[in-house]
Amino acid sequence: MNAHVANLRTLVLNADMQPVSWAPLSVWNWQDALVAVLQDRVIQVKTYDDIEIHSASQSFQVPSVVALKSYHRRKKVAFTRYHLFLRDEFTCQYCGERLPPQELTFDHVNPRSKGGESVWSNIVASCSADNLRKGNRSLSKSGLNLRRQPFEPSPYQLDAIARRLPKAKNELHNTWLDFLYWDSPLET
Repeated sequence: MNAHVANLRTLVLNADMQPVSWAPLSVWNWQDALVAVLQDRVIQVKTYDDIEIHSASQSFQVPSVVALKSYHRRKKVAFTRYHLFLRDEFTCQYCGERLPPQELTFDHVNPRSKGGESVWSNIVASCSADNLRKGNRSLSKSGLNLRRQPFEPSPYQLDAIARRLPKAKNELHNTWLDFLYWDSPLET
C-alpha cells in the first residue's frame, strides 16, 4: 500500500447527511470506515475514484464518504483546549489578535487563586503577552477588557464557528464538498 492510500480519510455524515461534527470535522481513517461498511454499520455514500484495496480473494473500493445508519445526537461539548479556542475563534479575547492554536494559551478571567473555577464561563483564549499582562489579577485591576463574555457553547454553536473558519484546500477532498456546503446560500 502506498503512502497516499495510507493517509486517506473518510468523511462521516450523520443519518441526516450532515457531518456528525464540524468541530473538528468528523473524519475516520479509511480502514475504520471500510470495516464499518463491511459490518453494515454505515452506508457507503462515495468512494475514492480508481482506488481499490485487495485482499487475497476480494477487492474493495475505499470509502471517501459514509453515513451513519441511525442519527447521533450530540448533547454537550467536551471542555477541551481545542473547543475553547474554537469557541473564541482562535482569537485572544483581550487584544483581538487571531493566532494559530500553538500560539494561544488560556486565561482564567477570575483567577483560580481568587476562587475562579476552570469552567466555560471563566476561561478565555489569550495570547501569551496578554496572559502575562493580566497575571493573577482581576480584569478591573489588570486594565484589560474582554471582547466578549465567555460562555458554554452548544455543539451547534461550535459547528457554526467551525464552518466560518477557513479550511486548507488540501484538508478537504473534492468528494466531500457536496456534503459540507449543501446548505450554503446559492450565488445569484
